[in-house]
Amino acid sequence: MRIGVIGTGRIGTIHAHTLSRHREVGSLILTDVDPARAHALAHRLGETAAPGVDEIYTWGVDAVVITTATSAHADLIARAARAGLPVFCEKPIALDIEGTLQAITEVETAGTVLQMGFQRRFDRGYTGAREAVRTGRLGRLHTVRAMTSEAEPPDPSHLEQSGGLYRDTLIHDFDILRWVTGREVVDVYATGSDAGPLMFREAGDVDTGAVLITLDDGTLATVTGTRMNGAGYDVRMELAGERDQIVVGLDDRTPIASTEPTGPPAADKPWTGFLERFGPAYEAELIAFVEVVRGERANPCDGREALRALLIAEACERSRRERRPVRPAELLSSAQEALT
Repeated sequence: MRIGVIGTGRIGTIHAHTLSRHREVGSLILTDVDPARAHALAHRLGETAAPGVDEIYTWGVDAVVITTATSAHADLIARAARAGLPVFCEKPIALDIEGTLQAITEVETAGTVLQMGFQRRFDRGYTGAREAVRTGRLGRLHTVRAMTSEAEPPDPSHLEQSGGLYRDTLIHDFDILRWVTGREVVDVYATGSDAGPLMFREAGDVDTGAVLITLDDGTLATVTGTRMNGAGYDVRMELAGERDQIVVGLDDRTPIASTEPTGPPAADKPWTGFLERFGPAYEAELIAFVEVVRGERANPCDGREALRALLIAEACERSRRERRPVRPAELLSSAQEALT
């Protein structure tokens, strides 16, 4: 199997390393907007670098992995679909609902595969939580508390093109909330604070946000996030039911300290970022993609799943601006009408 990797930044490099080691992947073709970066990675891995995206197709591949800037995702997905190639793409498909729907339509019309990169679905903690919910261990689930706290703010250049806290960061929490609980989001009420560094206000974004979510079975969920968590990178999910309560992300590297006399001590080596915290999950999702391409398993996260997460993020952004509850379904209806 020959796979084309488009984008050789941080996450593209990690995915290329995973694929290069895979016994079912014979070779890679790497390309990037910075050709020198692609050549350097190809040299380290013993793979081939291409001068541009066109060569990915003219030289021939069996599948494509897209890890470029978000603004290029939708067009690259559509091009791969028209070429009849299965695609793995980092989230999101696009920063707007209309662009996301158009890319999904291209994939579904072509009858090809689009697997989206929501790596938390491959994290052992979240898979354990999903199992606990689905087997009834918790009893009736009544409360979910999810959070993503980043240790330091992103580079201002990334902030400008990221889509904001809800679309860029908390979209992972929205996806995993649906995946773990098996429920859909009815409405959201979101708020945020831009009291931190000036760059957030200049970008029209917030550095800290909180969301109250109602699921379709009445379960209540809160999702909070910040890009200013000096203690370290902290991603958790607490699930409380009538029988039991569990937590994802609480271990000896969780950057939190107890004030109780008999509480656990502060972490000696707290998590520093998502690449470290979710390293095994990133590897597992690419292994899964190879299995999907080989026809050995079903697609674990298709474009429609990514659309649902984006709709929640968009609803949060609108709720924050308009200071009212917003139903993701109303945004989907509006986008579909705009495309007809």
